[in-house]
Amino acid sequence: MRALLQDMIQDISFDDLPPSWNTFDIESFSKSKKLWDYQQEAVKNAIKVLWKYFEDFENYQENEDLEINDRRKNKFFKWYKDNGLEEDLDIKLGKNNKDKAFLLANYYPQTNDSFSYEFFINRMSFWMATGSGKSLVIIKLIEIMIQLMERREIPPHDILILTYRDDLIEQFKNLVDEFNEFNNSKIVLKELKEYAEVKRQHTLFGTTVFYYRSDNLSDEQKEKIIDFKNFDNEGRWYIFLDEAHKGDNEESKRQHIYSILSRNGFLFNSSATFVDQRDMVTCAYEFNLSSFINRGYGKHIKILKQEIRAFEKGQDYTDDEKQKIVLKSLILLTYVKKIYEEVNNLQPNMYHKPLLLTLVNSVNTEDADLKLFFRELERIARGEISQNIFEEAIKELLDELIKDPSYIFEENQKIKIDQTVLKNITKDDVLKHVYHSETHGEIEILIRPSDKNELAFKLKTSDKPFALIKIGAISGWLKEELVGYEIQEKFEDESFFANLNSDESDINILMGSRSFYEGWDSNRPNVINYINIGKKIDAKKFILQSIGRGIRIEPVKNKRKRLLQLYNSKEIDQNVFDKIKDKVLPLETLFIFGTNRDAIETVISELEIERKSENENQLSLFENVKVKKERLFVPVYEQADAPVLKSKVKIKFDISPDDYNLLNDFVKFMDDDRLLLMRYETEPEKIKFLKVSVTDLNNRVRFNIDKSIKSCKNADIILQRYFNYLSVIPSELEGFKPLEEEIKHFKNIKVYLKDIDEIKKKVEVFQSYKDPLEAEKELKEKFTLGEITLDQFTESIKNTDRYFKEEIVEYQGTPLKFKYIPNHYYLPLILSHDEKINYIKHVIKTPSEVKFIEELEKYLELSDNKFRLFDRWAFSKIDESLDEIYIPYYNPNSNKISRFYPDFIFWLQKDKDYYIVFVDPKGTEHTSALRKIDGYEEIFTQAGQETVFNHNGLNIKIKLFLKTDDVSKSTVKYKSYWFEDIDKMIESIIN
Repeated sequence: MRALLQDMIQDISFDDLPPSWNTFDIESFSKSKKLWDYQQEAVKNAIKVLWKYFEDFENYQENEDLEINDRRKNKFFKWYKDNGLEEDLDIKLGKNNKDKAFLLANYYPQTNDSFSYEFFINRMSFWMATGSGKSLVIIKLIEIMIQLMERREIPPHDILILTYRDDLIEQFKNLVDEFNEFNNSKIVLKELKEYAEVKRQHTLFGTTVFYYRSDNLSDEQKEKIIDFKNFDNEGRWYIFLDEAHKGDNEESKRQHIYSILSRNGFLFNSSATFVDQRDMVTCAYEFNLSSFINRGYGKHIKILKQEIRAFEKGQDYTDDEKQKIVLKSLILLTYVKKIYEEVNNLQPNMYHKPLLLTLVNSVNTEDADLKLFFRELERIARGEISQNIFEEAIKELLDELIKDPSYIFEENQKIKIDQTVLKNITKDDVLKHVYHSETHGEIEILIRPSDKNELAFKLKTSDKPFALIKIGAISGWLKEELVGYEIQEKFEDESFFANLNSDESDINILMGSRSFYEGWDSNRPNVINYINIGKKIDAKKFILQSIGRGIRIEPVKNKRKRLLQLYNSKEIDQNVFDKIKDKVLPLETLFIFGTNRDAIETVISELEIERKSENENQLSLFENVKVKKERLFVPVYEQADAPVLKSKVKIKFDISPDDYNLLNDFVKFMDDDRLLLMRYETEPEKIKFLKVSVTDLNNRVRFNIDKSIKSCKNADIILQRYFNYLSVIPSELEGFKPLEEEIKHFKNIKVYLKDIDEIKKKVEVFQSYKDPLEAEKELKEKFTLGEITLDQFTESIKNTDRYFKEEIVEYQGTPLKFKYIPNHYYLPLILSHDEKINYIKHVIKTPSEVKFIEELEKYLELSDNKFRLFDRWAFSKIDESLDEIYIPYYNPNSNKISRFYPDFIFWLQKDKDYYIVFVDPKGTEHTSALRKIDGYEEIFTQAGQETVFNHNGLNIKIKLFLKTDDVSKSTVKYKSYWFEDIDKMIESIIN
């Protein structure tokens, strides 16, 4: 199964949603936290789904009846069907599930033993890796849901958060407190048991959001367990599930209860591990561990084949064998720490202090895994190490890392090891980098009397602790395992564990059990030992959760991406990058040792299998060699020096006449600037600018007052949008660069078919296809040289394929056309006349684009086509979801600079004149198209004339054309941008 819902909303532009649906601050969270770009993507996707459900299918009206909600579900479910949902998701309950069938039958229509999934379709899921910050996404979504209710865009239902552990609830409360400190709109958390009391009262400040433990919700009442029927509220709930699947016998019943409570609201399900295909189909945002790593937000993962078998119960291993596996993890930690020091010497304050994390299955049994591991740490600290064992450990590590350098999830990435550094690690290096000591010594203990869950260890020969145990029963260890050790009491308030992520932490080894794998995140782990954990596949959730806690990467503070991605986005200085780029890979890797490597690898690999449907295949087309060698330039942009408030740009604020009058009246009424300052958290100069703009007729040029613009009728939204508008920073042209990876969609054609061999064969046909014009040219040369006769020449010309080649293949009743057009950037072009085709992605299927290609083919076959007047030319399709060629423009809907991705780009050259031409066949004369033209003019024209840019000895002009069926209907101002046929378009370029 694939994340179908995510695919379905891909073509919905967030920026083009109505203002009341996209005028949110999606980035900010608290004083110290902002949402990362992928978290913002998740929130935007959620808003798009809600807009589709509540407004696009059936506009929300106050006091609407429940029948409207049923119509919404019906249309929403049909939308899934229209977009390729073929799987049977109906809930079928046989004789063994009579209690669940009876439960559902009280709320949903039943057909035999089946319940149509149409009645459960009002939901979306978020499949996001542990450590990716799902909780921040949930809280931000709650804030937006509250605003949407205030704006009367969605029904005013109560909000409920469900998660399955008390510590996760506490963690959530802490995040909400952090959010409330920073934001004016407060979230007031109340336990669900308090529902009746809360509803009797009126919350003066903030919005009440209820919470409860998901596993304590049932259809009966007990001491802690509550009966959901007491809180049914006609199913008018917005429910947020956070890892709310425990996997016990009551699990499926609880999942039904969540659906029942939200049957007339909406259900949001967030998890790092989904197994139910219904969660996959309704997934609005997929960012699991595999995606997290592939997009550069997490460390690479290397699972070592050398297993920690020496600690396995019932196995007869020598002390040397036990020591060797511990040494390997310490040597690897030492190696990464040496790299860390080298990088920091070249560029201080980068990356994290490397950490070894050891997770064990047993803690307090007689032969507990934690005790055995600790004993080996102790032996190494004393110097009881065999030189032979030490050398064997290094050799075996090096051999594997050289012979098998591959990472999991990443086929094209390989680990690079500095063999000289690893080979030359000594026992003294381990002592220095792991134990903070120059000499061997005995271990002593550091404790905090106020903390019963952690013990720190240091050598008597050092003044710094090197290791920390974090378990739930420290007192037992002190009494039974650590008798005779010297104990020092540390009275500072902050615990070792709480301080682990700070630059001051000296801890190099963290040991613990399952108890703290959730609710804790760190950039620091580079090595993880799983001792007797994950031997069975049923340990899946723990393995994924704990790995997720250690894969974060943050080379530069508050820039959470691997170094290469930061460089590509210009977040790091070129000189710094060049100095360290070849050294940092070990710091960006999480090395994993496990008792059963196969089990761990299977668990992690299953993510890739789950993420990709069994029918999902990747198809890559090929670059056109003829076009690739041409000089193809693309524009590059940068932000202007000043926002709209202080700039002379011609960006206007779109507003309806009614809203303009409302704004004018409101400003006159609100004569005290201090009230505006407090209410909208803005600056005095913006308020001054606003008042001048609405009262001075000469300044109304800042407004585009247009009766065709939909009225908002909400002064708060209008004012906030206007203040945001004044903060918009326009884009400017930085220059031009050669085309590299800016067009890449053709390498990422997704095909949802079991067998794509026939499609691959069609693609291969074009790879060996000879350009007919080149073939004709060769024949003419042979005839001129007398190598062939006139009759042979005439016969060969007849047999030469026509200028274009076309292959057709049909699947699921929908034909696909594979086309050869010699001047296209990649080959072949794949077209479909069925816009709803769902088994292939990133092909040309929009009717206007298909029509344009077919018209272009016919035009190019004409002997007098005007492309022949140029020395050289080429063109390419642009895919807005994957490619990076665009025109920036001010989008009044989203109130920010958006990116306009025209459907095609042409490159044409005649002598020194070089044209970059953007063509958008689906362009229609409506407001959004005109704004895109305005964006083009702002950057590429001056005083109504096209700017000529000098670059590499060429005179570059940028052109823009949009297709229309009747140019005469275009407004005078924009008439030159519209074309009816290709011949006139080329003629206007020439002239």
